Amino acid sequence: METNRLESLSYWPLLAVQRNARMAYSMDEHSLSRPRIGLPWRTAAEEAANRRSKMDNYVRSVERAGAEVVLLSLASDRETLQREAAYLDAFLLPGSPADVDPAHFGASRHPAAEDPDHARERTDFTLLEHALVTGKPVLAICYGIQSLNVFLGGTLIQDIPAEVGTQVIHSPADDYLPDGSEAPDAMHGASFAQGRLRAISRAPQAEVNSWHHQSVLDPGQNLLITAHAPDGVVEAVEWTDDSNWIVGVQWHPERMPGDALAQALFRELVANARLAKVEK
Repeated sequence: METNRLESLSYWPLLAVQRNARMAYSMDEHSLSRPRIGLPWRTAAEEAANRRSKMDNYVRSVERAGAEVVLLSLASDRETLQREAAYLDAFLLPGSPADVDPAHFGASRHPAAEDPDHARERTDFTLLEHALVTGKPVLAICYGIQSLNVFLGGTLIQDIPAEVGTQVIHSPADDYLPDGSEAPDAMHGASFAQGRLRAISRAPQAEVNSWHHQSVLDPGQNLLITAHAPDGVVEAVEWTDDSNWIVGVQWHPERMPGDALAQALFRELVANARLAKVEK
């Protein structure tokens, strides 16, 4: 990644003022209109074919938490995305079957890596730049946490089985069962360090689902690793102070509608989106 892209952003001086404004906010959140949360499509191919099954998991999770979802096209250019982002209160970066182009963090592509989706990368990076400048909340899931980390100068493990050699199953062996149904998610524990997720979970660990072969290696600028799988694979990162609510998780809370932590995570996103809406 080009370091001057990070250095050129002007959001760092703006972030420190957010905390005091939020602490002063005392209005009942239910009396406010529903915040609008931007959700980019998972892939350009899914958008072109209007394949909604996995996207709808994210939509339902956000709507249950009390917000409106605005789908963002991966075909939009940077200027269009910037205009659309100005009217949104927060962003949800979803998973994707693609892998982030390792050229962004100065690495060669691993043989097991999937093709990058450059339209998705461009969209995520544009939304993240806007969110960081304006102090808008971000929840980044699976591919989203990897995209967030790379945008902020971090690096990735490109293939966990090859590079970690773990006994923990992070992804099912096959996407589909012999009868054509989708394979169930892999499951494993996650241990939380002190941070937002630990506070939300009210416990030092939780059982999470898993469907990925890449993960965060070195955290990006201003990101703190706050959860690990039993084998040490990174399960979550968080923004390092209270100036903004930015959380990335490697698991898929949108696929766990009955899970208390998953529900609480989406509620936290929506609650912070309401604060961002008030502060506009």
